[in-house]
Amino acid sequence: MNILTFDLEDWFHINFDKKFNDELLWNEFESRIVHSTDIILEILYKKRIKATFFVLGWVAREYPDIIKKIFNEGHDIGSHSDIHNLIYLQNPEEFRKELRKSLHSIENVTGNKVKLFRAPAFSVGKNNIWALNILAEEGIEIDCSIFPLRHDFGGFPELQHHGTPFTIKIGDIILREFPMSTMNILGKPIVLSGGGYFRLFPYSLIRRYINKSEYVMTYFHPRDFDYGQPILSGLSLMRRVKSYYGLKQSLAKFQKLIDEFEVISISDAVNLCQWNESRIIDLHKL
Repeated sequence: MNILTFDLEDWFHINFDKKFNDELLWNEFESRIVHSTDIILEILYKKRIKATFFVLGWVAREYPDIIKKIFNEGHDIGSHSDIHNLIYLQNPEEFRKELRKSLHSIENVTGNKVKLFRAPAFSVGKNNIWALNILAEEGIEIDCSIFPLRHDFGGFPELQHHGTPFTIKIGDIILREFPMSTMNILGKPIVLSGGGYFRLFPYSLIRRYINKSEYVMTYFHPRDFDYGQPILSGLSLMRRVKSYYGLKQSLAKFQKLIDEFEVISISDAVNLCQWNESRIIDLHKL
């Protein structure tokens, strides 16, 4: 099961400073989201592939036509928050307010209930499990926020041996979870199937990883394939490497991936999973 997903955000959303997440400030930047997303949609259309797009509420408000195009071409649409705020920097009230705003903005464009969510930068961990309660209370049924390793912005290293779909239980709350997938390289679990990892590692290694895996969750951004994007100032050296390395070759690598492997949307994956046989994990007991 190889799942194809995209986080729909613009090139400048790589800055995670909460002060930077200001819609008025973003008006000063050239937007490249429509052009970059159109390239992806054209590739998917020609290959007759359906994928899942996690959309910022801001993108839905600013560029509703590209969201309508994604929806009308039969792809899944979920929320990726409203303005890309890291969840662990918010309190429950702030998170609920932002989630509701994103859901309203997306649903206002598509006319369809949003039931999928992915946290910006996988910013859910043991210290903010409450966010998953709020997702379920607000109508989210499927989450893709769990990074089953230690992560700069969260993560659940206790789940590194549970890198396949499972059911989350938190009290009376139930969510279906599609976590990131991992593989071991020299005894260390890492992620190769999206973002900077995909751009950094050679395609031969990625191919080997996918061939050996029963479950692969990809995550790409339109900016991952945009070699001409501006370089955002103020980033650390590590963030610059993670954000821009390998852009020139990334689209060709992506096309190889979808040529060689069958990829599906989360909606299709939900129907393939045997949920009555899946693991039920109580995150409070980790």
